[in-house]
Amino acid sequence: MKTRLLASAALLLAAQCHAADDPYLWLEDVQGKDALQWVHQQNAQTAKEADGWKSFPQLKRDILAILDSGARIPSIEKIGERYYNFWRDAEHPRGLWRSTTLDEYRKAKPAWETVLDLDKLARDEKENWVWQGADCVKPKQDRCLVRLSRGGGDAAVVREFDLPAKRFVDGGFVVPEAKSEVHWKDRDALYVATDFGSGSLTNSGYPRIVKEWKRGQALAEAATLLEGKPSDISVSAGRVDSAGHRYDLITQGSSFFSNDVYLLQDGKWQKLDKPGHAEVSFHGPWLLLKPRQDWSVGGHDWKAGSLLAVKLDDYLQGKRDFAPLFQPSASTSLADSADTRDALILTVLDNVKSRLVEWKVADGKWQSRPVAAPGYGSIGVSAVDSDNSDDYFFTFTDFLTPTALSLAHAGSDAREPLKQQPAFFDAKPYRIQQFFARSDDGTRVPYFVVARKNLKLDGKNPTLLYGYGGFEVSMTPYYSGALGKAWLDRGGVYVLGNIRGGGEYGPAWHEAALKHNRQKAYDDFSSIAKDLGQRGIADARHLGIKGGSNGGLLMGVMLTKYPQLFHAIVCQVPLLDMRRFNKLLAGASWMDEYGNPDQPEDWAYIKRYSPYQNIRPGTKYPATLFVTSTLDDRVHPGHARKMFAAMKAIGADVRYYERTEGGHGAAANHEEEARIAAMEYAFLWRQLR
Repeated sequence: MKTRLLASAALLLAAQCHAADDPYLWLEDVQGKDALQWVHQQNAQTAKEADGWKSFPQLKRDILAILDSGARIPSIEKIGERYYNFWRDAEHPRGLWRSTTLDEYRKAKPAWETVLDLDKLARDEKENWVWQGADCVKPKQDRCLVRLSRGGGDAAVVREFDLPAKRFVDGGFVVPEAKSEVHWKDRDALYVATDFGSGSLTNSGYPRIVKEWKRGQALAEAATLLEGKPSDISVSAGRVDSAGHRYDLITQGSSFFSNDVYLLQDGKWQKLDKPGHAEVSFHGPWLLLKPRQDWSVGGHDWKAGSLLAVKLDDYLQGKRDFAPLFQPSASTSLADSADTRDALILTVLDNVKSRLVEWKVADGKWQSRPVAAPGYGSIGVSAVDSDNSDDYFFTFTDFLTPTALSLAHAGSDAREPLKQQPAFFDAKPYRIQQFFARSDDGTRVPYFVVARKNLKLDGKNPTLLYGYGGFEVSMTPYYSGALGKAWLDRGGVYVLGNIRGGGEYGPAWHEAALKHNRQKAYDDFSSIAKDLGQRGIADARHLGIKGGSNGGLLMGVMLTKYPQLFHAIVCQVPLLDMRRFNKLLAGASWMDEYGNPDQPEDWAYIKRYSPYQNIRPGTKYPATLFVTSTLDDRVHPGHARKMFAAMKAIGADVRYYERTEGGHGAAANHEEEARIAAMEYAFLWRQLR
């Protein structure tokens, strides 16, 4: 015990010494007077420079017109007998929650009924409300939990809404602002995991305690269901409705990629006997398990990324006779699944291109069939009403094909077209190609190239390479009017990398770049950059890169370790100080991905790539634009602030812009979103022409 205490004290002292050696630590004070004054100064300087860039005004107008276009597809969700959509445009910058019927939705110009006007609500309540979604109680779905964020962060207020009356419920459920998980148990009770006061959060800043809150009780009187440990990521509870079956679950996340699940059985919470790495879902009476690691059970060896089905009742009795619904191969991974009343629709990635497989149970056995669908693009599937219908929404898109939405039905390849997003740029001059770069260890790394058919392979094409490479997130083809209008139509080439750390080839592709193997993701990305040069698409003088969040860390590593490969970098909402990432906001939850910098053996490999610690005076760095958000309560803005300040101090060609509204994902309104996107594209054009 004494040895452990001494070791802990040494780690704490080391962390304190590091903080004391950081001259820009004061910029971590998010709302501090001096820090915000500094932010305003940098913003003003960058905005003034951007306003002088020749392409900026037109880029902003073009992008804003696309964002505000009434011809965009309004995505819908069936609640009760109506179909709901949240919509933002120039007249409603904060947005409208509105509803219609399916027959109306089929029309070119549906008649919508406003349910909640967020702009009016914000004015009436003098709050900077940003919509975060709604969850409606089954079966009647007449009461909903509406999530509203102040400014766009992850933390939100949860308020009960009367859907037929179109108003918030007087004296109804209200959960104060926090990073909460709040779900219906039934119409008069909630499962609530939130900030209950001192000691109720994990080290990652998420709820550690989940309670059952009954109508009429004070929140403080809610009954505790489970208390997690401070070292857990989070704890939550909710209900799953599938094909007429209901499951109440508590999930205790011990790490970012593992959890324990408790199932409510006969009024008691029973821990489900499963590996922590296995993800849980349901289809009617069937339990579905997706192991993230290889799993030997029941006399079978299942690969990581498989999808296994077993009757829940059998599983609870100890039987492990699984039906394999998906088993990965060298080129395939399971991207998603959708649960209709009688079918399970799987979206499979095959070399990062989507296809569909449909499963149904007949005479107690699973049977599959391939579903006809376009190739070389991205498919999205979502059930319309998984309790009562086999209908599902089907979307298809790629870099040059605007998203199309159809209504499909399990058992049939026929689809009814519902909506077609307009083309915001002429796709005829372009083509999509997929290439493979060879990484440092010989691994073939795929990437997509979108360019003109008559592209000159002289290395002088302004090229933008995007990447992410983390948390098993797959980068798949998508349509962006802004990208087409602001980049392709002006002569640019767009490249999307599928580097390790992502999920393009399943859990193994992700785990190949975890923790001490992180460098492999950076080897992959730099190998794509070199491959682009070898193919004559873009040399270093004409190659720019962009990425956000974990992709922002990728940008930081490219900036500090591979500056010779690029001429411009856009680094969005990034992690950059990997010495302190676990102490800032939700950072502790990502140690499963990166390691623990407070452990000497982990810091030994993290410090080799941590951007903030690898700035070298005298190095010729590519021009860089850092973009972050004051209200990002996931990735701390201090990362970008400190990195910019340190690089500015050594005379690097850097710029900084921090939006004061909007959270980690996007700006709070289209005007600011268009301004930032235009700033990024104008910056890239200025550098890469």
